[in-house]
Amino acid sequence: MGEAAAGVVSVDPSKFSKVLILQLLPGTQGLYGLLTAILLLSRIGIIGSGAAELTLNQGIMFFAACLPIAIVGLFSGIAQGKAAAAGVGIVAKKPEQSSKGVIMAAMVETYAILALLVSILLIYNITI
Repeated sequence: MGEAAAGVVSVDPSKFSKVLILQLLPGTQGLYGLLTAILLLSRIGIIGSGAAELTLNQGIMFFAACLPIAIVGLFSGIAQGKAAAAGVGIVAKKPEQSSKGVIMAAMVETYAILALLVSILLIYNITI
């Protein structure tokens, strides 16, 4: 993805802001993973009040609760990177159509957001 953006900017530096948006979009899955980790660590007390003693069963449930964002985040990040790279191609040829490339890349984001929601709901529905 970065290579495509750098190629466009090397030819026409004025397109930097348009390709920057497309460059940043696939990184959101990492932020969703970080948010999930912070919520999990807060829920089990590692951040805040002190770590709760978990049973093996609870540990497995928390691990399973994190899998939706881990798995979907990985695959949607890859797919979004490909869509964003194609959007950079749009910017290179028709910069006035850049919003269409952003929309196509952002549509892939839906799956990561749904996975984030599932992980959060699972984390907060495990009894400690």
